[in-house]
Amino acid sequence: MTDRAALARSRARRWRAPALLAVWALLAVEAVGGLVIFAARLAFGTTPGETLHVIAGLALTVAYVVYQWRHWLRVRPFLPRLDYALGLFSASFMALSLLTGLALGVVWWRDRASGTGAVRYPTVLSATHLIGSMLVLTFIGAHIGAVLLRTRKLNRKGT
Repeated sequence: MTDRAALARSRARRWRAPALLAVWALLAVEAVGGLVIFAARLAFGTTPGETLHVIAGLALTVAYVVYQWRHWLRVRPFLPRLDYALGLFSASFMALSLLTGLALGVVWWRDRASGTGAVRYPTVLSATHLIGSMLVLTFIGAHIGAVLLRTRKLNRKGT
């Protein structure tokens, strides 16, 4: 019983870890900001909040690398389970989104620094970033759901 209680306390502490909270907060800023930018570009031809999106993306990259490294050290090695597979998909699409976002940030910086006006993003890079970002949110939700279901099953076995 004390092992289960210690495990529950450890899990609760991990859910409140500063690195995870930073990733969640920055991911929320990026998701909302990205949707606003996408919708405004389609509807009005403008990109409000672009600077915030770039800066938050840089911060998210740093926070995610720190979080994911610590997470991997805790959960390794890779196991053939649903929660691990979904986590791998989530991490892969997060890496894709962060890398394409950094590449788009370079384009943004270059065009802003040259004073040419509106930033001309490469279409394929922009589309890859957009689709990858949507897949990140999808697989993070699925990964967390699978972890919670597995935890619930383990708790039922212990009672």
